[in-house]
Amino acid sequence: MQPQLEDRRLQPILDKVGAGKRLAPEDGVTLYRSHDLLAVGYMANLVRERLHGDRTYFNVNRHINPTDVCVASCRLCAFGKKAKDPKAYTMSLEQVWEVAGQGYREAVSEFHIVGGLHPELTLDWYCQMLRGLKERYPEVHLKAFTMVEIAYLAQRSRLSIRETLLRLKEAGMDSMPGGGAEIFCDRVRRIICDHKITGDQWLDTARAAHEVGLKSNCTMLYGHIENEEDRVDHLVRLRELQDETGGFVTYIPLAFHPDNTPLQHIHRTTGFMDLKNIAVARLMLDNIPHIKAYWIMMTERIAQIAQRFGADDIDGTVVEEKIYHDAGATTSQVLRRDELLRLIREAGREPFERDTLYRPVERTEATFTVLV
Repeated sequence: MQPQLEDRRLQPILDKVGAGKRLAPEDGVTLYRSHDLLAVGYMANLVRERLHGDRTYFNVNRHINPTDVCVASCRLCAFGKKAKDPKAYTMSLEQVWEVAGQGYREAVSEFHIVGGLHPELTLDWYCQMLRGLKERYPEVHLKAFTMVEIAYLAQRSRLSIRETLLRLKEAGMDSMPGGGAEIFCDRVRRIICDHKITGDQWLDTARAAHEVGLKSNCTMLYGHIENEEDRVDHLVRLRELQDETGGFVTYIPLAFHPDNTPLQHIHRTTGFMDLKNIAVARLMLDNIPHIKAYWIMMTERIAQIAQRFGADDIDGTVVEEKIYHDAGATTSQVLRRDELLRLIREAGREPFERDTLYRPVERTEATFTVLV
């Protein structure tokens, strides 16, 4: 039964969704501007259940942030620090390897590794880090380094993006997270992250990663100074690259956390905005398999509701997260596996433990097996 639409502008979009047709950019703008959140969520849930039924995916993972030293000075960031800052840190290789095994009794299937743009750490250092992790934790998938980090390492090493990716892949990098995309619009990037690579360079780096056989995620940062057209442009450009390469696995909308940043005058996102961004993404990104409700950023409560607004993934155990907590996130830094199961089941969905590439995982308390 179709919902009663309060916003009649949504009827042509509902017709397209019912017929499985691709939405146009102007449809995305209409969705963002509509206040009929339940209707937008209804459409997104149609697509979500068409693709994934009642499954909600999760994994047992651990975040590792080797350093917060960063040469960039992005106005959106509370994590990065200058090398001379007394609060800055840089782990040694031994510390990275040690931290990887701490803080969680269940065997993780993924290490999620991102950090700052350090002015002294070399490509060889990062390759040693990856090799050391693989030697110590051979079954764990290494999802490492944003497109921004890759481009920076390539520049410092005087290598091409492709050569840099191949070096890291040979050292043990299995896939890549999708951070650093922010918003592709040049006007916005000049204000919030003018020290980073451009939107086109982010996309070119992702393209190169996919071409050498690395899967990646993709993201968008919303809730700062962007407008509806900027968001839709960002989604369409991701969709176009996915048409070309098929390399994106999951899309993660990231809510801007303004605390402790130069943009702290901006209000935090609302639950309404968070759910809207999940739903619009599911409707616009028809070729990206998974939409993640990242509980660290949007709270466990909103992440649960998002499973009825287009999301099919709730992320994982995380264990320790620094980047968004430095920006004022008040969520926990760890959820145990049984807590994730409870959240998913309370939302009326069926938990499905996955590895990074969405293959099913069977687990005992201390070990796991990926079912290929």
